[in-house]
Amino acid sequence: MRVVVALLVLLSAACAPSEAEPFSPVDLPAETSASGAAQPSPGGSARTGPRVETVQVAPGVRVVVEWPAEPDADTTAMIELLRDYFVGVFRAVTSGGGDTDYLGLVERDASPDAYAWVQAFLDQRRSVRGTARLYALNVSSTYGAGAELEACVDESKMRLIDSSTGKQVPEQPVWTKKPFLQAATMRHHDDGSRRIVLFRNAELPHERAKGCLR
Repeated sequence: MRVVVALLVLLSAACAPSEAEPFSPVDLPAETSASGAAQPSPGGSARTGPRVETVQVAPGVRVVVEWPAEPDADTTAMIELLRDYFVGVFRAVTSGGGDTDYLGLVERDASPDAYAWVQAFLDQRRSVRGTARLYALNVSSTYGAGAELEACVDESKMRLIDSSTGKQVPEQPVWTKKPFLQAATMRHHDDGSRRIVLFRNAELPHERAKGCLR
């Protein structure tokens, strides 16, 4: 994403994903976030442990999701939304802007930020190759029709490439070197749909990002 949360990755004070840093619109506050996975698995059937899902975005580009062991229905829907967003923005980048489905997953502050993130790649004639990984997924807060999902994002297996030549650029950005914490605030609409309305993140050495180290 982000190429970052960050796919990665996002906010009202958003800065475009330069080659020096992931998409980091607004930093998370320093307080330690709530921990612990939410819990029945996708489709409602019981699972004995976590699963790993791999989504092929484009040739040579994948998004891997490490699911919590037993997410409940709401958590499942939120994880699917964040997964689809990361897949969507990378598809937009790798298609040269031809795929814009990701814009249907965001609204409010997240819409212009997501668009600007993708557009920065296109303007700089950059694309990506490799694997982005989402893990330690956790619903950190809920309120009314909204909730916030936190995820660790590791894009160290991704490389920034020149979209015209397909070659890796000489100087790789910071987001290819260390994971960060992405938080996505989501709104649940009356028709049952969800959209991301805000992105925030915390990067190392921020205390809240240290939980993403392995």
